[in-house]
Amino acid sequence: MNNKILDFINLQSGEDNKQKILDNVISNISFRGANLWILACAIVIASIGLNVNSTAVIIGAMLISPLMGPIVGAGFALGTYDFQVLKKSFKNLFIATLVGLFVSALYFYISPFKETQSELLARTSPNIYDVLIAFFGGLVGVIAITRVEKGNPIPGVAIATALMPPLCTAGYGIAIGNFQYFLGSFYLYTINSFFICIATFLIIKYLKYEPVNTLHTKHERLIRYSITVLILIMIIPSFFLASNLLNEKKFSQNVEKFIENELSNKGYTLIYKRTSYNSNPRKIDLAFLTKKFSDEEIDTLNTKLNEYEIQNTKLNIKQDVTDLKSEILNEIGNQNKNITEKDLSINKLQNELSEYKFDNTNIIREVQILFPEMRDVSIGKHLIYQNTDSAKAQTVMVYSSEKIMIEDELEKLNQWLKQKLGTEDIKVIRQE
Repeated sequence: MNNKILDFINLQSGEDNKQKILDNVISNISFRGANLWILACAIVIASIGLNVNSTAVIIGAMLISPLMGPIVGAGFALGTYDFQVLKKSFKNLFIATLVGLFVSALYFYISPFKETQSELLARTSPNIYDVLIAFFGGLVGVIAITRVEKGNPIPGVAIATALMPPLCTAGYGIAIGNFQYFLGSFYLYTINSFFICIATFLIIKYLKYEPVNTLHTKHERLIRYSITVLILIMIIPSFFLASNLLNEKKFSQNVEKFIENELSNKGYTLIYKRTSYNSNPRKIDLAFLTKKFSDEEIDTLNTKLNEYEIQNTKLNIKQDVTDLKSEILNEIGNQNKNITEKDLSINKLQNELSEYKFDNTNIIREVQILFPEMRDVSIGKHLIYQNTDSAKAQTVMVYSSEKIMIEDELEKLNQWLKQKLGTEDIKVIRQE
């Protein structure tokens, strides 16, 4: 039974000739002539894909990129203690990295489109999941390389481990002078390269490739310790970034829940929202179509943020019309939406009209059935100004009748209207 299980997981089955594999890996390490031209073209293609936010173009660049060659070569060299090949692999990877940074930075510098697209942003914040993808992608890649039948995994590994896009994003960071983007994307590129190399090293050791040089036990132990330290150095920041990403998503979910429960469910129409998670304190900027909040109401809402586990955050409600229009237009412009101030004005007027328009003809028919003496019935809303700064809407019914309604009938009508219209502020007027 145990032998059958071992046969299922045995990597020696279907393995190609070891010397043939090593020769093939070493031949793909060097970046000279055709390989260098292919690399430069792949970098330009990937940069264009990132620039225009085209996933298909980016995938194409990853498939033709020869960047995997020196990384896999370094893993093989480390696993066989071939330090000459290891030195050659690192040298060529260094050259390829410099060429990638130079070509991508040059492209983005001369490109007229410098907006940070979502495909670029996705490569600026690596985390532990990128480590796992690089490691297991590297395992699949080296297993496929060592098979007689190479099969389909190699293109998939090139796409999954994604060496080209973060390198080009690092070039974009240099071109626009944003070193936060550069550091984040270059860290992702380093993670991918390192863990593909480590995965290759582990598989080579498992398949028992003959070492080129015989090392003393102390030196072997030193190599293992060095690899362990490097793994920790690579992984620890990624855990921090993954935790930060998780907290940011939780923050966004809590903000959405707060807006829904405390504002949207109360009938306030939200027209603008922007959150800033990385500021100190964090910020939530909101604006509403018609609702104006007093300072006391804003303070109460800020207090309620803690109930939704939204700590160290300040809620700002923008109520200045001029500033608000500008911010809304800028926000919408950033999202590539074609809208003008006229569109905003029309939308505002339509919402205001719906507030005061009454077109429920069924209620008017019911009124005339219940009170047949009433004629020419109309219902609407109008504003009552309590002072020069504030006003409240009141529902008014106007009707004509030959006789004046007695007090009991008038009270019955009022109660019925309050129930039907869902409001306590109703005035009934008889037109002479």
